[in-house]
Amino acid sequence: MPDAFRHETIRIEGGSGAISDARIGESNLRFGQLDFGFDKLDLGADVKEANPGSDECNLRSARSNPGSEVVLDFYLEDCIPGIRKLVEPGSVDVVVTSPPYNLGIEYGAYDDTVARDEYLAWTVKWAGVVKDAMSDGGSLFLNIGSKPTDPWVPFEVAEVLRPIFRLQNVIHWVKSIAIAKEDVGDYGTIVSDVAIGHYKPINSRRFVNDCHEYIFHFTKSGDVSLDRLAIGVPYQDESNVKRWKAAKEGLRCRGNTWFIPYETIQSRVKERPHPATFPPRLPEMCIQLHGLDKVNIVLDPFMGLGNTAIACVRLGVGFTGFEIDGVYFDEAYRRAKSEADAK
Repeated sequence: MPDAFRHETIRIEGGSGAISDARIGESNLRFGQLDFGFDKLDLGADVKEANPGSDECNLRSARSNPGSEVVLDFYLEDCIPGIRKLVEPGSVDVVVTSPPYNLGIEYGAYDDTVARDEYLAWTVKWAGVVKDAMSDGGSLFLNIGSKPTDPWVPFEVAEVLRPIFRLQNVIHWVKSIAIAKEDVGDYGTIVSDVAIGHYKPINSRRFVNDCHEYIFHFTKSGDVSLDRLAIGVPYQDESNVKRWKAAKEGLRCRGNTWFIPYETIQSRVKERPHPATFPPRLPEMCIQLHGLDKVNIVLDPFMGLGNTAIACVRLGVGFTGFEIDGVYFDEAYRRAKSEADAK
């Protein structure tokens, strides 16, 4: 059960970063800060799509709806009754969230060890509420992981959601990657083997280290148009820009493999007190992929430390989040407020 109901709000006036009505966050980690040439690396051939015009998008500004007020609402409330009471049906453009995985993780106010059937039934329940809150053209980006001794959780979750949503894309969030120099070949800035990112080592003779999680992109119809080049990467071979109409912006679709490392921290207890979080860069990319020009409200039913809220502050879009743990709620609000004050 959640602690006593609370509601806090952050307002950003005119998208300029001026804050009112409000009560430390992670630094702005960007891919450019890890310049190993991955933004140029293209080991496979690009294939022209049947409809290249769908990719003719420019990189978006870091703000949407300039001049309007951006409102971020934080609710200490169970998301199922909370969304029903507090979120207008059809009003949510994007949902980015990571629910409990039911893998025995030690949360503060949630039992992560319920029976699998009960967990899946609960998943169906919250997903139905979220669907009602989403617009017809909305996107749900659902991050979910597993553990080596229980690898079925993501697939079972996706299966029970099949009658509710269309699975439009499957994205792999890569937390750590190792690339051998011999696999790259003669390529500029990569002069030796590269191993970057963070993972939890597994001491086992049966299992390999777990270095990735899934992001399931669900929609109501399966045909929601995306701004693929909003998170695009430059072509390695610039001749592609001249040869293909779809390449005229100098960017190609990033694809469904996203390397998003955690920021290095000194103390998990102090700097990342929630046991299962994603970096703010992950919801940023999800929101940008959906298309900033069509995003007014982003929902996170399982707010945790508020990294989706932080992404919304950075992008200048509205946010609604729910959390049942008072400690996580306070930390989410504090971190988002700190991010907003720094703008």
